[in-house]
Amino acid sequence: MASKRTNKKVARPPAKRSGRKSALVDTRIVYCGDCLDQLERLPDNCVDLIYIDPPFNSNRNYEVFWGETKEKRAFEDRHASTAAYIDYMRPRCVELARVLKKTGSFYYHCDWHASHYVKVMLDQILGEGNFVNEIIWKRQSAHNDAKQGAKHLGRIHDTLFLYKNGSSHTFNHQYRPYSPDYIQKFYKHVESETGRRYSLGDITAPGGAAPSKGNPCYEFLGVTRYWRFSREVMRRLYDEGRIVQKKEGAIPRQKRYLDEGKGVPVGSLWDDIGPIQSSAEEGLGYPTQKPLALLDRILNLSSNSNDIILDAFCGCGTALVAAQNLDRQWIGIDVSPTACRVMAKRLRDVSKLPEDEDLWRAGRGFVVRDLPWTEEKLRKIPPFEFENWAVIALGGIPNKTQVGDMGIDGRIFPVSSAPAKSKVTKGETPTFEQFLDHWYPIQVKQKNRVGRPDIDAFEAVMTREDRKKGFFVSFDFTDGALQEIDAFFRKSGRVIIALTVREILDEQLAKKLA
Repeated sequence: MASKRTNKKVARPPAKRSGRKSALVDTRIVYCGDCLDQLERLPDNCVDLIYIDPPFNSNRNYEVFWGETKEKRAFEDRHASTAAYIDYMRPRCVELARVLKKTGSFYYHCDWHASHYVKVMLDQILGEGNFVNEIIWKRQSAHNDAKQGAKHLGRIHDTLFLYKNGSSHTFNHQYRPYSPDYIQKFYKHVESETGRRYSLGDITAPGGAAPSKGNPCYEFLGVTRYWRFSREVMRRLYDEGRIVQKKEGAIPRQKRYLDEGKGVPVGSLWDDIGPIQSSAEEGLGYPTQKPLALLDRILNLSSNSNDIILDAFCGCGTALVAAQNLDRQWIGIDVSPTACRVMAKRLRDVSKLPEDEDLWRAGRGFVVRDLPWTEEKLRKIPPFEFENWAVIALGGIPNKTQVGDMGIDGRIFPVSSAPAKSKVTKGETPTFEQFLDHWYPIQVKQKNRVGRPDIDAFEAVMTREDRKKGFFVSFDFTDGALQEIDAFFRKSGRVIIALTVREILDEQLAKKLA
């Protein structure tokens, strides 16, 4: 079913002198906004692989944790029903199908809540004949997701629907390592000279005495049979020590070395990639974050070097990191400004890719586009998103708890507060304690004008925490608020820096942050 939106599809004009590798579209860009709007700016048939992991139709609350420490954020799935969810996703999937190349592949990651309805929708959009696989990812071994007394089995898997978009699509077979039991059973022979494990394989022709593929028949080592190989190949294998005859007259067999095997071909049940544990290095604490190994497998299966990968619900950016690490081009889209900044930080920290306009134009960096850099947009985003934007814009670290934050929305750690080398293990992320308690609090209010009572409350925070300097961000401040800031300094010697959103947007921060 086609989208009801009739907007003319206009390709996004390429940035002047950008260092893009694709002739069709700019890559290494994170777009902030609804993917329905962002996708309409992309040209037809410009992407090699699409992976999406959209919010599930779960009708439940998630406790979302951003960053390296716990930051609690209530996240409510707004889809009131499966029908509403499908109505929401359909036009977005229509746009995704439009931008997918005819040689491309499409992965839709979902769970039990709406997977059956998603499959019907994708059949309608991409065509039943283009369905390739239903992949089951066993994300955990055991899970008690039922209330006591409920009668259903633990839901321990997700579903990935794989579609192609034409008669030919990229598909690179992947292999899993052999299990120890498999090795013991099938590679039980060991060469005494080399210590190499091997199995003994049949080299007679399939079909026995009446092979169907025209296999040659001749005598070899005193045995006449239809063989899999020509006489010349058999002689070469024998000279290389790869043909074994246990006794005279026995049918020869071929040595197949363990270290030359590819492994077990990956099937449609993926039970060898576990979830991200809370202590895992890659974990951001986001409950629906997918492991990097999962995206590595998808990209290796369905794309090649320099192909263009698109994730239109990219969350914390796992698909983008996988694409960057595997030498693919990529485009990310997410509606959340906070998510866009989190994934940008991840690309900088994990993939060591600089976020820089000039380097991006030269093909050596990435950029984030369409963040709400206007006062009008910033007034409309959720308060918690606004807090994150303000703190990150100041170069601070957002507070990781919304509830019980004790009046502190973020912290700025001055250069002088860097931890002593002796206190930090190489490669370790410093903790707050390792900064020797040298930090400045940040308070953020999404208000037209902050008044004196707000300043009074922040003064109490600074006094309680014994901070000499603090930062307060809002759209504006009343005269009473500014007078109270001045009186607080004269009385206590503590400095409150009042910053307006306009000053941040105009980057007029240097003298105030000094």
